[in-house]
Amino acid sequence: MKVIAHIYTDFPEKFGIPRQSSLVKELTGRIVFEPEYRSPDAVKGLEGFNYIWLLWQFQVPASDRFIATVTPPRLGGKKHMGVFATRSPFRPNNIGLSSVHLDRIEMIENGPVLYVSGVDLRDKTPIYDIKPYLPYSDCHPDAKEGFVADTKEYALEVDFPVELLAKYPEEKRNAIIEVLRQDPRPSYHSDPNRKYGVSFAGWDVHFTVVENKLTVFEVVKL
Repeated sequence: MKVIAHIYTDFPEKFGIPRQSSLVKELTGRIVFEPEYRSPDAVKGLEGFNYIWLLWQFQVPASDRFIATVTPPRLGGKKHMGVFATRSPFRPNNIGLSSVHLDRIEMIENGPVLYVSGVDLRDKTPIYDIKPYLPYSDCHPDAKEGFVADTKEYALEVDFPVELLAKYPEEKRNAIIEVLRQDPRPSYHSDPNRKYGVSFAGWDVHFTVVENKLTVFEVVKL
C-alpha cells in the first residue's frame, strides 16, 4: 500500500497517547499529503463532512508470527483476549483505524492540508487512506461494547500545579490535562513511588499516581 500523507501531532512518543480516537477532543493534528496526492481535486466535497476515517500505520512492526491473544492494558495486562477482539497494535498487519473530527481544510501553495481533532496518533504517523464518516451507515446506537464496557469510564483526578501548567500555551492546557486523566500508565503499574513522564507539545510532564490521583511534579523542556 502507498502512504498518501503523514499526520503531525504533539506526541513524539507512543506513551501517553489516548487508547482510542475522540477520547480527548482537544488533541489536534495536521495532515499533509505526499507530493503525488497534493491535488485540490482529491479533497473536493470533503468540506461537507465533519468527521473522517483515517487508515494508518502503527509505528510498531507487524508480528513475524501469528499471535492469537493479547493482554489489553485496561484489563490489567494479564487477562488474555483474542487479537481480533481488541485494538492492540500488535497484529498480523500494523494497520490502525481512527475516526477524527475534520476541523477545516486549508489550501496552501503545496496543496490541501487537513486540520483534525480528537486524534490518537503519534507525530509523523503514515496515513494510507482517508474516507468520510457517514452517520447513516457508520453509526450503530445498538452496538454492544463487549469487555470494554466496564473500563471505558475510567479516569484519574489530576493535580497539575498552576505554575507548571502555565509553561504550556493556553490552547494546549486542557489537552494535556485530559491526556493525563486517561491514565497513560499500563494498568498493572500500581507503585505510588514510581515516576512517569509523558512527552507532549515540546515538554516532558513528570508525574506520580497514588490510588486515583495523578500529581504533576515537574515539567521539563524537550
